[in-house]
Amino acid sequence: MKKTLLAEFTAREGTEAEVARLIGDYAMKVREEEGNLVFDVYTKQASPRAFWIFEVYRDEDAFQAHLNAPYGGPFNAALTPLIEEDASVLTFLDPLEAHP
Repeated sequence: MKKTLLAEFTAREGTEAEVARLIGDYAMKVREEEGNLVFDVYTKQASPRAFWIFEVYRDEDAFQAHLNAPYGGPFNAALTPLIEEDASVLTFLDPLEAHP
């Protein structure tokens, strides 16, 4: 079954451009992962400092490979001081048809 999630975080005031650059570079790497199907980055129209990333991986193994990629740790280390949250807030999603 596909692994689908929404990652959310808010850039601190004045860090939006740096966060956008970081996430743009990271997105290019993630999209090259064999098991990544979707990695779309959005900002909230009413609050451009709020970033939402919609991610879909082929399956749990592909998601675990993503978590263990060598560029993930450095990305998170660079991102953490630039965002308001302690880390990205992850919401795992199931397709509607998965619910009885």
